[in-house]
Amino acid sequence: MATSDGTAAVHATTVLERRELAPGVIHMSLDAPQLADATRPGQYVMAIPPSAQTAATALAVYEAEGKRASLLFFVTGKRTQELAELRRGDRLDVVGPLGNGFQCMSNVRDAAIVAGGVGIASVLLCAHALLRNGARVRLFYGARTAELLVDAQRFADAGCELVVTTDDGSAGERGFVTDALERAQRPQAIYACGPTPMLRTVARIATERDIPAQLALEETFGCGIGGCWGCVVPIAGRSAQAPSFPPAVRGGSDVVYARICREGPVFLAEELRW
Repeated sequence: MATSDGTAAVHATTVLERRELAPGVIHMSLDAPQLADATRPGQYVMAIPPSAQTAATALAVYEAEGKRASLLFFVTGKRTQELAELRRGDRLDVVGPLGNGFQCMSNVRDAAIVAGGVGIASVLLCAHALLRNGARVRLFYGARTAELLVDAQRFADAGCELVVTTDDGSAGERGFVTDALERAQRPQAIYACGPTPMLRTVARIATERDIPAQLALEETFGCGIGGCWGCVVPIAGRSAQAPSFPPAVRGGSDVVYARICREGPVFLAEELRW
């Protein structure tokens, strides 16, 4: 995994642009040069609603280049609704980059990226890194409707091969994106982010076909820094991502609980014990 290297900080950013890509889907560009420079694929920030009346919310860093970083998120409640109401010139404080992200290995020549819904926000930087390394990148992108397949053209323009699915058949194949992955030519590695049922299926496919897979887990974080232990997932005790606290019990279970916000959000599929 691409490990967090202690570069997290509070960034006072300014909104450069705000676009609604689909109803309730917001793309927000920020003037944040230090954040852009420090962010690695799969990392996220805790965005602090300006009113301070609601808790900070975790959002994946979608783009990070030059002086600009961007966030892509779905409006799902009070916190994201307040963020969605920001306009150009407004200030937004964010804490980040946080978490351990994707390891986009230079020796991967054929990669599959699987994104479901808002999971697309976590994988653009990974796609760019793999393409820069000369890999063939296929994006398997699933959403409920064609309207919610936001920014698919961005990936195509970058050089990704697109395989899209929708629940209602309004674009691409009708059905689950994991069905398309299962039928596809075997990739050398899989990188995925999306709803937990999708990720479980990706993990099964990866295991059955002996494909290394990295999964970015989605969760609602209480603190985002690992202090509350409210976002744990069971992983193999031998994992390099296993936390040192609480200590393992000699002769006990080989499963430990890792914090998605701290040790994750990206884990090796083979090490998850969910």
